[in-house]
Amino acid sequence: MPRAVTLIRAAALSDVAEYAYAATAPAEARLIFLAGACPLNEDGSTAAVGDYAGQAAKALENMRTALKAAGASQEDVISTRVLVASTRQEDLGTAWAVVRASFGDHDVPSTLLGVTVLGYNDQLVEIEAVAAVLDS
Repeated sequence: MPRAVTLIRAAALSDVAEYAYAATAPAEARLIFLAGACPLNEDGSTAAVGDYAGQAAKALENMRTALKAAGASQEDVISTRVLVASTRQEDLGTAWAVVRASFGDHDVPSTLLGVTVLGYNDQLVEIEAVAAVLDS
């Protein structure tokens, strides 16, 4: 099935960024706006307390579950915003490495932000995403 998302890499911009600089979807695509994926276990407890990489992995797992429920997959994501509760770039980098590895060649435009606090007890990572699909 053809994908709706087209990633755009701008040759005039630095190639240091590990993501495409823009993405498009055709007018007939159905957009899916996901709530921030949190590192919560099914019972509502926070997974991987104190572990940025572990929380990023759990948030990605939960994001994939939400995408599937909406009739999409991670390859249909058109952009992400990764929120990390820390003032240390090292912690942001730890979470980003997990996200980046998960997306592989589908390196969607992304924003990585350090924030002061997130909504759940012991939460360190949250991942927002938008996806686009072509319904058959």
